[in-house]
Amino acid sequence: MAEKNLDFDRVINRYDTNCLKYDFAVQRGKPEGVLPLWVADMDFMTSSYVQEAIIKQAEHGIFGYSEVRERYFEVLKGWMKRHHDWEIKSEWLVKTPGIVFALAMAVKAFTNEGDAVLLQLPVYYPFSEVIEDNRRKLVSNTLKQDENEKYYIDFEDFEDKIVKEKIKLFFLCNPHNPVGRVFTKEELTRIGDICVKHHVIVVSDEIHADFVFKGKHIVFADIKEEYKEISITCTSPSKTFNLAGFQISNIFIPNPEIRKKFEKEVAAAGYSQLGIMGLVACEAAYRDGEEWYNAMFEYVKANIEYTKEFFETRLPKIKMTDLEGTYLVWLDFRELGLTNEQLEKLIIKKAGLWLDSGAIFGESGLGFQRINVACPRSILKEALERIENAVNS
Repeated sequence: MAEKNLDFDRVINRYDTNCLKYDFAVQRGKPEGVLPLWVADMDFMTSSYVQEAIIKQAEHGIFGYSEVRERYFEVLKGWMKRHHDWEIKSEWLVKTPGIVFALAMAVKAFTNEGDAVLLQLPVYYPFSEVIEDNRRKLVSNTLKQDENEKYYIDFEDFEDKIVKEKIKLFFLCNPHNPVGRVFTKEELTRIGDICVKHHVIVVSDEIHADFVFKGKHIVFADIKEEYKEISITCTSPSKTFNLAGFQISNIFIPNPEIRKKFEKEVAAAGYSQLGIMGLVACEAAYRDGEEWYNAMFEYVKANIEYTKEFFETRLPKIKMTDLEGTYLVWLDFRELGLTNEQLEKLIIKKAGLWLDSGAIFGESGLGFQRINVACPRSILKEALERIENAVNS
């Protein structure tokens, strides 16, 4: 059986499919008909092996309570070893309906109301929401930019915030969404040593680990034995194989005490078994999806290069932050000298695009926009040309 879904140029109509990306513009306060490149899912069909596994399960016709067997873990183990040289153990695994859910469970399990939780703005906005919605205090070790606009960590501030705010929990995003950094082993080691020293639990969101275009993804928990003891590593096939709608994440927690507290919070939320289709899709993707993944990766990589060249040659005032990882491009519009409201008007009204406003990622995101380039080239080309026409007009 050969992989059938390798035509990434094919434009698939996603309208009227209950698609959050395409069908809910008006409900989300956007004009009808905007071209959406906002939320992080891909406009590509997933691997045909995943489709076929789901169809086979559907044909069985009984959808009772479901759980996974040993082969599910063996498939996960194989993927993590092949792609990230990480040896996982089955007892570490806790399955959740998503990484944001896991973040919320960690907040509840390891902090009390009023406690501070550390993150690194500008960052994926649900990080902030699960902290503040659970009545915790958000503290940011805000990422800095050097003279080449590359983002870096202020380690002095990182440790200072941990001490001053009595931090017990830190959310790490690596590869970082939205700034596209893939943190080096040296950077992660400095983070880890500080967190070990001050007894800080690290929730490492590594959902974009399979999208590294420069450098290498290093699993935080795997750097040192001590890091294993403080780590909650969040992974999912949802970005890699475009399976977000199945709500399936694999969370790895080596420390049995931390794992027990985390699982207790999941149980307190009333959650137990995941849906059968997500489990089936995940297993099929990691077992049989290699050919699809490799082809998709190269296509997205070419889209990133296309985007970079477009802005450098046609819109040099808009700076594309160097993308080391993820398929989410971080665009700096600050040289245009627009207010946030003017920039939103330019993108939504003039260009007719629905992107993610930098403002939702925190104050340090003002003047930026995030664009999802995991789509057919023709859609990406149209979107970039709409930006060009809007700016030039």
